[in-house]
Amino acid sequence: MRGLNESGRFARFVVVGVVNTVVHYSVYLATWLLVGYLVAHVLATIAAMSVSYVLNCRYTFRVRPRLRTFLLYPASNCVNLGLSAAAMWLLVEVVGIHPLLATVLGGLVATPATYLVSRLILTSRKRLLHPGPDEPLPMGRAS
Repeated sequence: MRGLNESGRFARFVVVGVVNTVVHYSVYLATWLLVGYLVAHVLATIAAMSVSYVLNCRYTFRVRPRLRTFLLYPASNCVNLGLSAAAMWLLVEVVGIHPLLATVLGGLVATPATYLVSRLILTSRKRLLHPGPDEPLPMGRAS
């Protein structure tokens, strides 16, 4: 994660989030009338997760995608899913906002917590894409 400060990484995370939102919203729009807004939200979140994982590894945190982090990455999406679904329910059922707007607002509410969990998962035992001159080159098989 060299070369970027925390605000720079968060800005990249937000850019990835915009792409993720487009993927999410596209799936949501294609399914919400068929299965209801909450199930559509879950399906859209699952569909967007793979795109988010790859982009956050490569672009945001500059780490190599790994099976271990791919398997752990849904934890960040569980935080996102839980917070955004709760916000959506509150916005739709209590406040009376249309479900199409509530899905966007729910995602915005969940973004800061999702960033923190994603950073923890993807950068623990991080593997840089391009080691710097003062960093040792990995030897042998990568774990």
